Amino acid sequence: MATLEQVAARAGCSLATASRALSRRGNVSDGMVRKVRRAAAELGYRPANASAGRLGRRPVIGVLIPSITNPVFASSLSSIQNRMLVAGHNVLIAQSNYDPAREADAVASLLNERPTGLILTVCDPATSVALMPSLPPTVLLNNLPTALFPAAVTVDNRNAGRELTQMLIAIGHRRILFVSGSFAGSDRARRRHEGYRDAMVDHGIAPLEAVQISFVNGYDHLDLSAALATASPTAIIASNDLLALGVIGSLRREGLSVPGDVSVAGFDGIAIGRLMDPPLTTVEMPDASMGAAAASLLLDIAENAAPARHLDLAYTMRRGGTVRAI
Repeated sequence: MATLEQVAARAGCSLATASRALSRRGNVSDGMVRKVRRAAAELGYRPANASAGRLGRRPVIGVLIPSITNPVFASSLSSIQNRMLVAGHNVLIAQSNYDPAREADAVASLLNERPTGLILTVCDPATSVALMPSLPPTVLLNNLPTALFPAAVTVDNRNAGRELTQMLIAIGHRRILFVSGSFAGSDRARRRHEGYRDAMVDHGIAPLEAVQISFVNGYDHLDLSAALATASPTAIIASNDLLALGVIGSLRREGLSVPGDVSVAGFDGIAIGRLMDPPLTTVEMPDASMGAAAASLLLDIAENAAPARHLDLAYTMRRGGTVRAI
């Protein structure tokens, strides 16, 4: 079995520096941490008391997600945990509830455990991540990369919004309403709306003003009566599938049928959308694959000193029974 002395020699540093790099304790540069961890990985070295804070001997990966109850993030998280289990890492989870003000505190709680690295889904990487303290190796999940954090696993949400809107336009819809969680709480929702606007403008159609609601309140009591009276939409795009189900419930409370009176579509491709009658039209996102890819990318960066990369995965348009041609 490899020893710490061998790791230090391979990394070209002192024994004390190697120990600090592996435990993330004391003053050691991020570059040296990556160099030591790469040497440890190449030699197959596993410290008996690997830095895992309160979680025992296994090293820790920190994961920040907006909501632990949303099946989209649950799917990604399950893949992350499975990948990290194989790699011998524990996973520590924090959630932001789509609140930019809570993200820094959530990340700080993860950093208290001295993680090997972080996987973050934030409200807006251009602002929230930039305000956080110095971070260990970090991969953004569902967020586009930034200059400070170039490692990311994403799908093209803007193009997905454009394609979904173009499909509705192609089957005769012109008054298409976009209903979303707050854009300030999710850059994914904002980019899907940008794609909607792109498609509407490209076809010479005036976009309708988006309806924004809270992501964290229940969708079972969603009231769209005012928007329906004002916009008279023939189709509604929801920024995610859970919200699309809330939209369908709201329409039915107004005495409207789906898709007879109003067509409805969403994003994500959650399982319940396939089980409902009629099945939900949606853009299916590769959530499980994205989680696994983010975990593998983070391990490669943290333990093998691999360069940061942006991985863009493909989505799938799934036409269900909740839209019709007019």
